[in-house]
Amino acid sequence: MQNQLAKLIFYLLLIVACNVKLAAQDKPKMMALMRDSTDQALDMSDFLIQMHGFIPVPQLITEPALGSFGFMLAPVFITPNKYQKKGEYVAPNITAAFGAYTANKTWLFGAMRIASLPKYKLKYRVGAGYGNINMDFYRTLPVLGEQKFSFNFQATIIYASLLKEIANTNVYVGLDYLFVNNDVTPEFSFSKLPDFIDNKDLSSNLSSVGFNVEYDMRDNMFTPNKGLYVVSNFRVNADWTGSDYTYQNLTFNAFQFFQTTQKLVSGFRFSTKLQFGDAPFYTEPFINLRGVPMARYQGTQTYVVETEQRYDFTKRWSGVFFGGLAKAPTEKVDFNESLLVYNYGTGFRYLLARKFKLRVGIDVAWSNSDFGYYIVFGSAWNNRS
Repeated sequence: MQNQLAKLIFYLLLIVACNVKLAAQDKPKMMALMRDSTDQALDMSDFLIQMHGFIPVPQLITEPALGSFGFMLAPVFITPNKYQKKGEYVAPNITAAFGAYTANKTWLFGAMRIASLPKYKLKYRVGAGYGNINMDFYRTLPVLGEQKFSFNFQATIIYASLLKEIANTNVYVGLDYLFVNNDVTPEFSFSKLPDFIDNKDLSSNLSSVGFNVEYDMRDNMFTPNKGLYVVSNFRVNADWTGSDYTYQNLTFNAFQFFQTTQKLVSGFRFSTKLQFGDAPFYTEPFINLRGVPMARYQGTQTYVVETEQRYDFTKRWSGVFFGGLAKAPTEKVDFNESLLVYNYGTGFRYLLARKFKLRVGIDVAWSNSDFGYYIVFGSAWNNRS
C-alpha cells in the first residue's frame, strides 16, 4: 500500500529520462533499477548510479511576488564521486538544468554544476542563466503605508566558485565571482521614480568578487541526520571588479542537525546578511523563510532563526514540522523597532534515493499574513545558504 501511494504522489518525480545509452535497455530492467533490493520500495539510487539517469524535479512556484503560481522543471543528474575514502562521506557530483514559467509571465532557464575533486581537496560550482522576471517589491511610504511596486527584470547571470581545504580540517576557503547584467523596467505609472530607485538601477552591471569560508561536517549533503554546516561569504562590488556600484555584502549561515533518537532528527538554522554601501534596491537583503513572500521584507540587515523537526514513521516516510522568527532592520528602523516576522508549517518526506540519503516531499507554510506550499528536494534549507 505504501509503495502504491508513493507511486501516486511522486508520479512526476519518477518519470525518469535517461541518456542515449539507455535506449537499448529493456523495460523490465529499468523498472528493476527503480526498486530498492532491501524493501522493494520505489528508489532511484541504482538507476542514478548504473544508468546515469536523472530525476526530473518539478517545483510549484507559489511566490506572490512572481504571480503566486508557476512551474519549474529541473532535470538533476547525481553521480557518486569517483574518489571515495573509507570511513568518510564524499559528496556526489550534481549537474542540473532548469526552466521555469509563472502566471505573471516570468520565465527563466539555466544550468549549474556542483562537484568536488577530493584528491586535490577542491570544491567548485559553476552556473549560468537568463531570466525575464516580473517581480513585485514593497515599500512603506508616508501617509500611504505599504505599497507594491512591480518591475520587469531582464537578467543574465554567470557564477563560479572554487574552494580549497585547509590541511585536513574540513575547513574550505576560496573565491567566487558573480556577474549580473540587468535591464529593469518599472511596470507602474509614475511622473518620477520613487525615492528608493536611482536612474542607473534601470540598466546596470553587477560584478562581484567574494571570499568564502565553509565548514561541513554533515553526514550527507541532501537530507542530513546529524552534523554542523557553516558557510560565510564576504562579497565586494567595486570599480575594480567591473561593477556599476560600490557596496559589500556579508552573509553567515549555520545549520546544526542532531539525531536525538533513532526516529527523530532536530535541525536548527541561523542566518544573517549585512549590506554596506550604495546598492541597487533589488539587491537589498530580504527575509528568506518558507511562507514569507520573497522581497516582502527587505532591510540593510536580516536575521533569521528557524527549527525543523523530522520524525521518521517508517524507513521511507517522514513527517516534518518547522517554525522560525526573523527581522529586517533598515537604516531608518532599528532592530528593536523592526517588524517581527514569523513562519510555521508542516510537511512530509519520502526517501527517494536511499544510497544518497535523498528525501523529497511537500511543505505547507504560513507567515504573518501569507501562505505558501513547496515541493522539497533534499533539505528545505539547501537553497537558503
